[in-house]
Amino acid sequence: QVQLVESGGGLVQAGGSLRLSCAASGRAFSTYVMGWFRQAPGKEREFVAVISWSGLRIAYADSVKGRFTISRDNAKNTVYLQMNGLTPEYTADYYCAAANRAWTDHGNYDYWGQGTQVTVSS
Repeated sequence: QVQLVESGGGLVQAGGSLRLSCAASGRAFSTYVMGWFRQAPGKEREFVAVISWSGLRIAYADSVKGRFTISRDNAKNTVYLQMNGLTPEYTADYYCAAANRAWTDHGNYDYWGQGTQVTVSS
C-alpha cells in the first residue's frame, strides 16, 4: 500500500513556474513507476509525465515537452514536477500516481494522490 500526497500547486501568472511535489509513504517507493496526470474542468484526466523506478526512463505528453521536467528522489520517497512557462491552458488539478506496471495509461495505475490545483492567470 502506498499513500501519495501532492503539494506545490497554487495560483501563478502566465509565464511563471511551479514545482509540484508528491510525497509517498509506505513500502517500496523506489520500485514504483511514478506518473503525473492532470484534469481540467469538464475534461478527461490526461497523462502529463512519467518516470521509471530508476529515473532512467522518462516520457512526457507532447503538450508539456520542453516546459515540464519530472524527477524523483528515492531516498526522500518523493517525485517532482517542475513546470515552467505556464499558460492558462495548463490550469487543472494535478495528480501523482504510482504503479508496479504502467506507463502513460492512467487506467493502469494502482495508487493516486488527492491532487493539487494549479491555476494560471493570463
